[in-house]
Amino acid sequence: MNFSTKTVALTAVLALSAMPAFAVSAAVPSNQGTAHAPGQAATAKPDTTPGPKASASSKGKAYGKYCADQSKKHVAGTPGTSFSRCVTAMAKLANGQTKSPRTACKTLSKKHVAGTSGSPFSKCVSGGAKLLNDKKAAG
Repeated sequence: MNFSTKTVALTAVLALSAMPAFAVSAAVPSNQGTAHAPGQAATAKPDTTPGPKASASSKGKAYGKYCADQSKKHVAGTPGTSFSRCVTAMAKLANGQTKSPRTACKTLSKKHVAGTSGSPFSKCVSGGAKLLNDKKAAG
């Protein structure tokens, strides 16, 4: 085979393999454009997320405020940051997956960091206690 025969064969193979990507479906949609007609019941849940100017009590799921004192720096060899693990612990605590702040925060380090008061674990437990108190006060 010479060079031009190989080029023609390669071009033909590429053209045939790309053909399904450009194929147009002849199927007719089953709803005929009436899916969004007035009077249809909405199945999507309305967005109830509070806006940026909402009060702190209406932003009840802002777990980061209980972990604001945690470090956001990555440590080699550990997944996530102290802040992200704390936020995950607060979410588990708020949703009832764990009962106490100590068990929720067990993934955080108990080693003290120089220049700061407390360990990431103790700060998380403190934030968890505040979360439970706020949750109890809200109802």
